[in-house]
Amino acid sequence: MELGNLPNIENLTLPEKIGLMELLWRDISREPENLEVPQWHRQILEERERAVANGEEEFIDLNEAMAQIRRSIDSGRTG
Repeated sequence: MELGNLPNIENLTLPEKIGLMELLWRDISREPENLEVPQWHRQILEERERAVANGEEEFIDLNEAMAQIRRSIDSGRTG
């Protein structure tokens, strides 16, 4: 790989940086069998599954989750 062909990351705008990350992830995820899931990721998922099974937590709709995140971010800006 030649790093000279990559853009100077410090000069990219935030949307450009996010776009670059999305392109990288799209390329990496083409072969999911090559992605190794760290053990600590597995542990967190297992803990969350147990919490849902025990009624301690519940799933929410993705759109509602995104709305909650936006409200949290917005309240942090004004607070």
